[in-house]
Parts: sequence; structure tokens; C-alpha cells
Amino acid sequence: MTRKEAILNLRNVLIKRRDALRRALAGDLSMLKELREQTKGDVIDFALDAAQDEISSQLAEVESRELANMEAALERMREGAYGVCQQCSESIPLARLQALPYANLCIRCQREAEKGGGQQGAPDWSRLIDTTPADKDVVFSDIELDVS
Repeated sequence: MTRKEAILNLRNVLIKRRDALRRALAGDLSMLKELREQTKGDVIDFALDAAQDEISSQLAEVESRELANMEAALERMREGAYGVCQQCSESIPLARLQALPYANLCIRCQREAEKGGGQQGAPDWSRLIDTTPADKDVVFSDIELDVS
């Protein structure tokens, strides 16, 4: 099988998975709406519903992120840029694309991105760290009260 044929097969896989995710997300959202409308119960029921809503919401977030990645991969196919690493412009190995059809980085660049924290959409934790020289370790004995 040539690379072009394999990419056409991957296109079909992406389209089927995309359509399945769209249906799943639409079903999840309508199910959540129906559950909210039917809610009649006590505090425990509300707590269980809230926990279930949270889990469903997190799953929907993961699915929607995957859906966005698939849409981007299909767009790269339309533009003729599919299968090319967006970092180094080298061909992404077919085995990687078959494992992760919406991959946009080759393995080497993906590893570098993960190692350097440059993963797309990753939070910038350096903004949350206060590195002023006034920082010093505090030991428990420094804050103990003299109880005598």
C-alpha cells in the first residue's frame, strides 16, 4: 500500500471517528439537559447528579478536544499538509499516523515539545511561581507558639 492510499484510508477513519464523536457529544448534551429537567429528589440525589454531570462534562471536554484535533487533521488533508510535521517539516511516519491519525508532530518533535513543556495548549506554570529572592523556607518551629 502506498503512502497516498494509506492517507486516504486514514481520512476515512478520521471522518468516521469525527462523525461518531459529534453524535456522542450531541447525545451527551441532550442527556444532561433531560436529566436536569427531570430532577426531583433530595440532597443526595442532587449530589449524585452533580457528580455525574461533572464526569460527563469532563468526558465531553476530552471528546471535543479530540474532535477539534480531527477537524484540524482533515483541514491539513484538504490543504495537502497532512502527514508533515508542523515543527520540522519532515514526513510523519505512517505508523505514527495510523496510531494517532490526527498527529501533527513527528515523534522526535513531540518528545521535545513534551520535554520542554511546549505542548500545544499546555499551561504556562512559570507564571504561577514566585521566584523573588525574599522566598525562604519556613520550618514548623518558626511558627510554633510558646504555650508555657
